[in-house]
Amino acid sequence: MPFDAQCDLAALVYEAHQDPDDILRRFASELNARGFRAVGLVQLGHHCVDADLSALLVHTGERLPLLQDLGKCAAGCRLDVGLLLEAGTRIAGAIETGADLVIINRFGKQERAGKGLSYLIERAVGADIPVVIAVPSHRFADWIKFAEGMSVKLACDRRSLDAWWITVSNRNAGVLRTTHVNFCEAFK
Repeated sequence: MPFDAQCDLAALVYEAHQDPDDILRRFASELNARGFRAVGLVQLGHHCVDADLSALLVHTGERLPLLQDLGKCAAGCRLDVGLLLEAGTRIAGAIETGADLVIINRFGKQERAGKGLSYLIERAVGADIPVVIAVPSHRFADWIKFAEGMSVKLACDRRSLDAWWITVSNRNAGVLRTTHVNFCEAFK
């Protein structure tokens, strides 16, 4: 997958005891409240065996289920790839209508295989939209291979994420915006 050297692709690298979802969810909420348009998916729940695993579409606030109903005796990951791809279709539509940032909940098994939501990364990068994705530390080498080395590694904390965003938004907009300015407003 070819990535442009000018793309703004960041991996929020986390350890097992860290919660990248809370950081990404709050970050997206604050950006959207400030007039930016953050779109994407943030996981709610920690593992595919959690009964309450779902995800939040950060641009709508909608909670989406992610698990297959295999019965209470089912073991292993119950991720419903179809539900994940439906969420991906909705995110792709949001990217098409304009986004300042795309958030992908995880660089997981599906994405490592070039499936899941990996196509959204390519789509956003192709549209010069910054992307941040949560990457488990034990999969960071796989991520770098996937991203062809074109990624910023962020510590799993808000300070690192904010510093990256300030740099990205300054570079992309010339100055840090506090509110979203549409095309017509820019030329008034």
